Amino acid sequence: MGRFVKGKDIIMSVITFKRTLATVALMVTSVASSAAWSDDLQQIRERGVLRHIGVPYANFVSYIEQGEVETLTGLDVEIIKGFAKSLGVQYQYVPAQWSDVVGKLTGQNVQYHNKQAVVGESVPIEGDLIANGVTILDWRSEVVDFSQDYFPSGVWLVSRSDSSLSPIKPSGSVDEDVKNVKQLIDGREVLALEHSCLDPNLYDLYDTGAKVILPDGARLLNEMVPAIMKNDAESTLLDVADTLIALEKWPGEIKVIGPISENQKMAVAFRKNSPELRKAFDRYLDSIKKDGSYEKLVKKYYPSIYYFYNDYFIEDKKKVR
Repeated sequence: MGRFVKGKDIIMSVITFKRTLATVALMVTSVASSAAWSDDLQQIRERGVLRHIGVPYANFVSYIEQGEVETLTGLDVEIIKGFAKSLGVQYQYVPAQWSDVVGKLTGQNVQYHNKQAVVGESVPIEGDLIANGVTILDWRSEVVDFSQDYFPSGVWLVSRSDSSLSPIKPSGSVDEDVKNVKQLIDGREVLALEHSCLDPNLYDLYDTGAKVILPDGARLLNEMVPAIMKNDAESTLLDVADTLIALEKWPGEIKVIGPISENQKMAVAFRKNSPELRKAFDRYLDSIKKDGSYEKLVKKYYPSIYYFYNDYFIEDKKKVR
């Protein structure tokens, strides 16, 4: 009987050992697979493909898929295609949503909650950089590295023209203007969008007394103005890029009340373990700013931006001389 028990123990030990080996092998394979898809510059050149993660947004990324036909245009699309060409690799677009865009780059979903970056579940890495007019925010800088900035931004309060809200008179101080706008929205309906640059928590909107309205289900940033036009809310948060497009698309139907945020900037986001790729992009961005092709692209997609932010582009030209 003693020998039988001992033999059984040996058999169970062997089975357990094999299972442990299988588990370890699976973990190693998973890590290796993830690492293989989280490459830096050299590995991307060897692979021959640069994967551009993008959320359809304003004139940065316009992506339409109809059956087997795909249409992809935008400022960031052209910039990243040019970058891929400069590296001697092919370009690939990876569609994303605001809720999963960071995870597709880093392999870890991250959301902004209670004024901090909250790490979520692990997900497959699908791309090498994010470019869709990404606003540089403190919490995002904790989880990704940004390139040099290349486009000005900020968040404004926009309402329907029939709203009794009146545009503020600029004081010459952005901080003072923000304070004045926030005083106006006490008890007013304001549409916002979490997990984006229009997240109400970023601007302490709940402290203003405003009736913050969050959309049911997924909503794109370019759907905010149509929402207030349908009376979903009296006003909406909207960033500069979308506001410029909306003013052209609905002339006389909406008005800008004033800023909700300080001046912001946009850049391309990279994994923190891809420093060489980020440096290569910064060099490429400098080159297209110097030869004038960057300015042509901005004028193509955002011709009116110079009316509001001409100083930004003047200062930007000084940096690359």
